[in-house]
Amino acid sequence: MLLVSQIADFQMIFTLLSTLPVLIITSELDYSELVNSAELVSSSSSLSPSHLDNKSFKPRKLNCTRDTDIIDRLLNGTGYNKFRIPQEEGMTVVVEIWIQAITSIDELTNDFDMDIYITETWLDPALNFQHMSPCKGNLSLNHQVLDRLWTPNSCFINSKVAQIHNSPFRSVFLMLFPNGTVMVNYRVRVKGPCSLDLSNFPLDLQKCSLIYESFNYNRQEVEMKWSDAEYPVFNLSKIVLPDFDLFEIQTERKQENYPAGMWDELHVTIIFERRFIWYFMQAYLPTYLTIFISWVSFALGSRAIPARTMLGVNSLLAIVFQFGNIMRNLPRVSYIKGIGKVLNLDQHQEAQ
Repeated sequence: MLLVSQIADFQMIFTLLSTLPVLIITSELDYSELVNSAELVSSSSSLSPSHLDNKSFKPRKLNCTRDTDIIDRLLNGTGYNKFRIPQEEGMTVVVEIWIQAITSIDELTNDFDMDIYITETWLDPALNFQHMSPCKGNLSLNHQVLDRLWTPNSCFINSKVAQIHNSPFRSVFLMLFPNGTVMVNYRVRVKGPCSLDLSNFPLDLQKCSLIYESFNYNRQEVEMKWSDAEYPVFNLSKIVLPDFDLFEIQTERKQENYPAGMWDELHVTIIFERRFIWYFMQAYLPTYLTIFISWVSFALGSRAIPARTMLGVNSLLAIVFQFGNIMRNLPRVSYIKGIGKVLNLDQHQEAQ
């Protein structure tokens, strides 16, 4: 019996000694990696072997650098200065605009409101982290990191109001690529000017424009240009307004000479086509019906003077009332609009 117990003790000691290297190696691993491995095993254990393939099973790198460590290495202790242009020969900023919605066009104030996404892309060599063995192909960050990076300080120089959405947080998206490419996306509410010409109202086309440029850097420091996409400015969904339809979007790049140098300006011109059906049904059709009714007086004969007089006067008063009702709902301009020309001509014909 003594010999059997000694043999059992030796087996227990041998088992402990054999598992000791495994415990030592395990203690050197990251605890989070063990947790992830455990979760992966537990989730895959419920699947049958037929549901597993090599494409869906992608184990995480053990010797990679996390996002927070990469940002810490790039911005802390490296002498990175957000007030200094990353490249001495100048920066190239590529811009793309997505129109989310156009909410209104106001003829009285000559402006329009819309919500857009602005995407800017540039290359910052100081943010290259390919040598750090990143765990992911790109880093998705928020505006707090963007506040520590160099930006071209772009703005709409002709806008009346422009502000970044805060619903419920600041709507700024930042993405860093391993080669140092920076992509920033802003969600902005902007109110821009329109050059409204109502000479052909309501069969008119109206143009609204925005000018986007770097506010602090001239062309020698920052070169602004549209993206190489087929449509650098496009609407994400169909734009539907009560009075207008989106007719065309035009983009252009210009160079403007300022006292401090040459600036690159990115122009966006949005052309709207007015919906004239409402004006046809509420203005043209009733007016012409009144004119046609007034012609009945010619069929009454030359002796029916009271009837002809009453019919003519009532028709003239109806047109005057209709004209005043329409003009109250139209924008005030110092020239005659197309609809005013037609109504004045009708009144002249009725008076005759």
